[in-house]
Amino acid sequence: MEKSKAFLELTQEESDRVSSLDFLPLRTGAEFSFYECYALRGIRVDRLESDRVFCTFKVTPRLTDREGKLAVGAIANLIDAVGAGCVNVGGHPVNVSVDMSISFHSSTKIDDVLEIIGQVLGKKGGYSGTSVLVKNKATGELIAEGRHSLFGKYASKM
Repeated sequence: MEKSKAFLELTQEESDRVSSLDFLPLRTGAEFSFYECYALRGIRVDRLESDRVFCTFKVTPRLTDREGKLAVGAIANLIDAVGAGCVNVGGHPVNVSVDMSISFHSSTKIDDVLEIIGQVLGKKGGYSGTSVLVKNKATGELIAEGRHSLFGKYASKM
């Protein structure tokens, strides 16, 4: 138990680094969002197609683990955000994640640029399925792949 506790405790340097962070809204007039500023800042949509989203993301120190690799939770978050972005319909509430299945194949480090490709697999009623691939853009190496199921209930247009 003591080993686990010691592993999870922050060093003074890590604590100071977190305390010095300053988060501002991403958009003028938008509410403050720690989540968007911390976890999603830096993701860039490069191309949109009818059923696919192509993004890039540069790995920053704020999302790495103690070994300097992109944290698996950050990878899962990117898969969640891009998968949801594939099926989001403007003017409607955001879909809710129902299930995610992620296979981690490799790791990535600070300053690596990731290519993230999200694709809609299908829709039935309010249920949607997406697939998201995360690759190292320079090497083409597959970092992770995820299947993401979402549900959104929209009001009828009738």
